Amino acid sequence: MSVIRDILYVRFKVTDLQQQRQFLEDFGFAVEEANGLLLARGTDASRYIYIAEQADTAEFVSVGFQASSAADLQALAVRDSCLVEDNDLPGGGKIVRLTDPSGFQVEVVHGIEAVPALMVPGRNALNAGEHRPRLGERVTYIESDVIVKRLGHTVLFVNDFRETFAWYHERLGLIISDEIVIDKDGEEQTMGAFTRCNRGEEYVDHHTLFFIHAGKAEFNHAAFEVADWDVLMKSHFELKKAGYEHAFGVGKHLLGSQVFDYWKDQNGFMLEHFTDGDLFNEASGSHKGTPKDLLGSHWGPDGVPG
Repeated sequence: MSVIRDILYVRFKVTDLQQQRQFLEDFGFAVEEANGLLLARGTDASRYIYIAEQADTAEFVSVGFQASSAADLQALAVRDSCLVEDNDLPGGGKIVRLTDPSGFQVEVVHGIEAVPALMVPGRNALNAGEHRPRLGERVTYIESDVIVKRLGHTVLFVNDFRETFAWYHERLGLIISDEIVIDKDGEEQTMGAFTRCNRGEEYVDHHTLFFIHAGKAEFNHAAFEVADWDVLMKSHFELKKAGYEHAFGVGKHLLGSQVFDYWKDQNGFMLEHFTDGDLFNEASGSHKGTPKDLLGSHWGPDGVPG
């Protein structure tokens, strides 16, 4: 079982805090400022899922995870001989800070005070094929300024996949959903893997972290879930109209099945809207795929965002 319940937040340094606030609000977050930081949340009850601070140079700072229990957090600290500290951000709680083999800062937290969930945007029933429940009604939408629900996953380029995965598996309990392998001179080599939390019989996202064996340490993107296809497409055209840089999409991945739409903020960091992703539990097992599976799509552009 995983030491963590889920990924919780990503943290960045940005060069213009107010410009970043505008982007985040346009992207569909609710944003507050506290102690010189931008704290952005979605409609779920998490106090924050994105953090930004002002700096001269833009930089990815850390990824945060929610511990399954206070005991799990304490055990993690003992394992790596580090401190359980007070979390100084709004909502409090406790935090353990680690550094992974590629040098990424990893923060595991517990006990952050939850906030009331917000209204989730959506629409009335969808008529599709032989299942047509919307009878005698026009399409109606529930509008909301906050369209992001939660942080779903983060993708990282890492120095060495095997070393990195072993570190996260041993400490946080991540397991592989899909491992991307190639045949090189008759030997199987791993390009990377989609990994997920292990909460036993409980279903979780197909991937929480995707590690790409790249011989370097670099942030690729963070993906935020939205309610449905209509919300994603409406935001797509609003962001396009606002002049933001579109990176990749819209399409539907083969591995994970998410409908995806990727954008870049003014600092060059890539953020994704997604919906309709696969859900696995422990019994779903681990699988192997090929670069063709990774680069392919059910529909939309082939390839990967960059």
